[in-house]
Amino acid sequence: MDIFFQDPTEVPLPPDEVRIRALRAETYPDGKRVRVYLEVDPSQQRPSADLAIRDSAGNEDTNTSIVESMYRKMELTMHLRRPQPGETYTLSALVFFVQQPPQGEEPDPQLRQIVDSREVIVQAHAAPPADRV
Repeated sequence: MDIFFQDPTEVPLPPDEVRIRALRAETYPDGKRVRVYLEVDPSQQRPSADLAIRDSAGNEDTNTSIVESMYRKMELTMHLRRPQPGETYTLSALVFFVQQPPQGEEPDPQLRQIVDSREVIVQAHAAPPADRV
């Protein structure tokens, strides 16, 4: 068993008990990027996450994956492929663990134990500042 997120005030949890503690997102003033903050519970194993941003019609604009993070507090920037001023986007996060294969076999990324998911609304800025077009 690997134990990560060493903090003496918190007990690392087994994978099936790990949950998302916080998920936040905000667009940068340029309207083309989104700052994302994801925090999960302390864990005995490294968690992975899939993040996706969808427009108001439900079409996926961008996505990214975090693979076996060593950190429980993650900040990243996602770039919108088709930014629309004033658009309402939805950021979804899916936290999972890759199931460990029998000894000597390679892990199969398709075999994953999903432990939590969450969505938040992201409001794009009305329009980028004129001097930054």
